[in-house]
Amino acid sequence: MTDAAPLSREDLIRAMSKGAKPKDQWRIGAEHEKFGFDRSTLRRPAYEGEGGILAMLTGLQRFGWAPVEEAGYVIALERKNEEGMTASISLEPGGQFELSGAPLKDVHDICNETGQHLMEVKQVADQLNLGFIGAGFDPLWRREDVPVMPKGRYKIMRAYMPKKGSLGLDMMLRTCTIQSNLDFSDEADMVAKFRTSLALQPVATALFACSPFIEGKPSGFLSSRANVWTDTDPDRTGMLDFVFQDGFGYERYADYALDVPMYFAKRGETYVDLSGQSFRRFMTEGLDALPGERATKKDWNDHLTTLFPEVRLKSYLEMRGADGGPWSRICALQALWAGVLYDGAALAAAWDLVKNWDIADHERLRRDVTRLGLKAEVAGRSVRDVAVDMVHIAREGLKNRARFSGGMVDERGYLSELEDIADSGITPADRLLALYNGEWQGDLTRMYRDFAY
Repeated sequence: MTDAAPLSREDLIRAMSKGAKPKDQWRIGAEHEKFGFDRSTLRRPAYEGEGGILAMLTGLQRFGWAPVEEAGYVIALERKNEEGMTASISLEPGGQFELSGAPLKDVHDICNETGQHLMEVKQVADQLNLGFIGAGFDPLWRREDVPVMPKGRYKIMRAYMPKKGSLGLDMMLRTCTIQSNLDFSDEADMVAKFRTSLALQPVATALFACSPFIEGKPSGFLSSRANVWTDTDPDRTGMLDFVFQDGFGYERYADYALDVPMYFAKRGETYVDLSGQSFRRFMTEGLDALPGERATKKDWNDHLTTLFPEVRLKSYLEMRGADGGPWSRICALQALWAGVLYDGAALAAAWDLVKNWDIADHERLRRDVTRLGLKAEVAGRSVRDVAVDMVHIAREGLKNRARFSGGMVDERGYLSELEDIADSGITPADRLLALYNGEWQGDLTRMYRDFAY
């Protein structure tokens, strides 16, 4: 089937199942977003101008990054590594700068890739009087203060989001995340990993909570980013109750995706506004906005990227529950999920932690950790206790993986920060609040000085 050929139901399932691969071919893909800021004003940079996002994208091309254009605008960069795997730098709606890393063999490679990227970004940013900071939610600026990037899909999303929830525009313009992308061997392995990681995603949210401020003041949340997702669009977000039901697999996820209203279809460099319309109808009958056309493989793949549950299935599984943060936690997230999901004994132990939680537990936990972090409770246990167990399981999984760096050190060292967070019960957001109320004396400009990359 070509990308432009009409779709069948089997094609939808194949698009996800094609990612299945033997264990020795599993890879880890890291993604992380960060906020840029003008060092003089702390304002978010616009797309154009001497200190703008376009200047960043242009400057980075000296390191071998190739530009990707849309309607005459450079909106991304791509570069292949020595193994021919592609990494990309892309823009979120408010200019959040994202590295979508290449699929790599281990956390050592991930951390090297991340470090190289941040070094390159800093070299260019220093020349433009820009800085970058990792956090889950913009600590200072209002929606209307944030410049919007010239990507066609974002115009459609910005118009549609307010129809579905009150915080969708905040999601687009004022949040940043770290993500881990992981493989599966077959449908049964996908199901086991999806269920376990989805149940534990709020625990990761608590461990990585790093966004306690909105517009210069404490927000009442430890993860303002995670709270945004509770009121963005109920059609395409959340804990996906059906994942925990008997019979879950590729077909059930395809049915879910078919019933999520569309945003757009891309034709050439033009995004056709299909917001709110049915992909199922697009596939079987067609839509008035595209007369004579039926949905294609590319349309389906594009549509899958517009679903935003806490764990997302494409041809791999995406862990989506962590706030943006410093370099160390970008590496730590990859170690956490690789440790839990890439070792059979660890995966079984992690499922034992969550297998008796019911749907109400999952939904309540997702909301409670936004405010309470590790102090939240689930099924009679504190999230801190669950987090201690989860990180320990990840440590054992990484020990069993036995992936060593050139210095003969395995991947367990990347978990050290998470072990400190879990053992202490103090999230990164708690530490930021302590600084705000203490040493910083309520001056959030200190965050930009003390925590910039």
